[in-house]
Amino acid sequence: MKKLFCFMIVSLFWFSAKAQDVAQIPTDTLPALQNNAKEFQDYDADDLPWHNRRFKVSAGGFFPVNNTVVQVEGNNGNIGTEVDLESDLGFSKSTASFLGTFDWRISRRSRLGFEYFVLDRTATKTLQREINFGDHTYPVNGSVRGTFNVQIARIAYGYAILSKPKYQAGLLIGAHVLFADLGLKLNANTQSVEYHDNFNFTAPLPDIGIWGEFVLGKRWGLYANVNYLAVKIDETDGRIISYNLSVLYNVAQNFSLTAGYTGLNFRIDTVQDRLNGFLKWGYNGPTITAVYTFGKHIQIRK
Repeated sequence: MKKLFCFMIVSLFWFSAKAQDVAQIPTDTLPALQNNAKEFQDYDADDLPWHNRRFKVSAGGFFPVNNTVVQVEGNNGNIGTEVDLESDLGFSKSTASFLGTFDWRISRRSRLGFEYFVLDRTATKTLQREINFGDHTYPVNGSVRGTFNVQIARIAYGYAILSKPKYQAGLLIGAHVLFADLGLKLNANTQSVEYHDNFNFTAPLPDIGIWGEFVLGKRWGLYANVNYLAVKIDETDGRIISYNLSVLYNVAQNFSLTAGYTGLNFRIDTVQDRLNGFLKWGYNGPTITAVYTFGKHIQIRK
């Protein structure tokens, strides 16, 4: 028992000495730690070159994973087959495309945003099953070439319900306008004749949502939004949900880089030029963009 007591006393002194050694930080490192803390915390959000500027332009790449299902009925009463573009026609799920945006800070609480996205996809495959598309039937073992070219333009108005120098949050109202060119062509080497069907349409898709913008540090920012709506306009019935989450890093003065994750998922049922069909498309993936801000700062009350 006496030996155990002595061992505990010696151990206590040894741990105390070690704890003291760990707790002692060299004095020459303290100024560096203080400077780093000051760099991260000591700033005025209204003076940041990338935050609360009148205008912001961004351009970069979008790398979505696609999931696309279509059905197109013809003028001759041909009942369309539900077709998965990736599985049935050999379209690649992973793609790369261009994404550009322009934002205008109208006032302390109001902003207007524009966005443009383009994606052209093609594929050639030997069919594993018969497909009815438009006015024609595409046979088993037929070699077909599919095209799916899309442009999406978006305009959105945002109003900040919460407006502080380091964060803002509010409501969004806007619309995605989809310009789609969907086609299927039977190659002539599989039959004596070559034929094709095209399904072109324009679909406005209004949406409403919420957004938030936050200053995380002197060079760091965060932006997020989510939008949803289901609506019918004339002969087009659409349902849409979109979202975006991106982190900004200010490289130098008015120039920044962002990395984020963006998604758009919708279904459109439309009747145009006596051609009936639906398109269900979802694309979700990372984005990398370069951002340039300019114009005067918008002053926000503290």
